[in-house]
Amino acid sequence: MRSEIKALMLIILSSIGLTAGILAILGLKNLIYPLLALAGADSINPCTFVIYTMLLIALSLKENISKRRIYAVGLAFVAAVYISYYLLGIGLVILTKTIPVWVAGVVSIAFGAYTFVTGYMEKSRIAKKKEVRKSIFSREATLFGAFSLGIIISFTLLPCSSGTYLAYAILISKVGRGLTLILLALYNVIFVLPLLIILFTVGSITESKSISQRIVQKSRELSMIAGTLLILLGIYVILGM
Repeated sequence: MRSEIKALMLIILSSIGLTAGILAILGLKNLIYPLLALAGADSINPCTFVIYTMLLIALSLKENISKRRIYAVGLAFVAAVYISYYLLGIGLVILTKTIPVWVAGVVSIAFGAYTFVTGYMEKSRIAKKKEVRKSIFSREATLFGAFSLGIIISFTLLPCSSGTYLAYAILISKVGRGLTLILLALYNVIFVLPLLIILFTVGSITESKSISQRIVQKSRELSMIAGTLLILLGIYVILGM
């Protein structure tokens, strides 16, 4: 089995197992399907992989960069994305506290249709792509540079995942503050999981870049699959009401 297929299988199995297991422990089995669909659709996000591929290419152009340095820079980038998205999620939960759950279904259907159509038409959903590329290639391969870049990129990726994250926030805002914080942490672990897997399951930055690029090449299909999942989830949430 080719290495990129192994990586993708590991991503899928880890996402499903982690989500289902923790939700079962928390007594929230009724949320397993909705959260799997939302987190799964968002974690295999073509937009994320486009940005990550740019970062890997930029790192590969640096002279005399060690594998340990690559891991450190990659982790700093992923940590910044995780923290930024987590804080954004807290804000969304606060804003959506009084919104009925059925609205999450409507948001999911609408964003699913948007994702499917933009994927089918092969239109990029990354805001200011040229500026992002310039920012990535102009920064030094330092921990601070990677961390600050991750924060900037988090807001750049909003057009790709804002609808999914909004629907998620509406769903979990009704389960209590403590559980909400745990569920946000779970969502964001799954969101960054593909980046971590690519970073640590391959032998070199060349292989990492190759896997990321191959996934990007399938962005049309991935977007259409994600859009379909979100539409089906939206219907499920509305009918479940």
